[in-house]
Amino acid sequence: QVQLVESGGDSVQAGGSLRLSCAASGSISRINGMGWYRQAPGKQRELVADITSGGRTNYADSVKGRFTISRDNAKNTVYLQMNSLKPEDTAVYYCNADVRRPYDSTLYNYWGQGTQVTVSS
Repeated sequence: QVQLVESGGDSVQAGGSLRLSCAASGSISRINGMGWYRQAPGKQRELVADITSGGRTNYADSVKGRFTISRDNAKNTVYLQMNSLKPEDTAVYYCNADVRRPYDSTLYNYWGQGTQVTVSS
């Protein structure tokens, strides 16, 4: 009923930049928190950054000062601007959202399909 679709992943050299986006569509009444996670091969999925409906942001220590999360509530879209990329940023990046559906007071959590980011040295 709800889909999150990421885009913007690519292969870049160290020091480069990428901008990821994730658009939510389907039966949506309201989106609360949205966030970006990443998972490298052989490692646990970890939080990169998240943002509340009011715009409060939170970042992993490893990306502070380099990444910026933002959202456009009118478009149900969340973005991740990634600057000064490092090889250790290489991972599949997933977006996540807490969503209320029409006629339903329950809060549901959804994941996107992921987009690959590869940073070479």
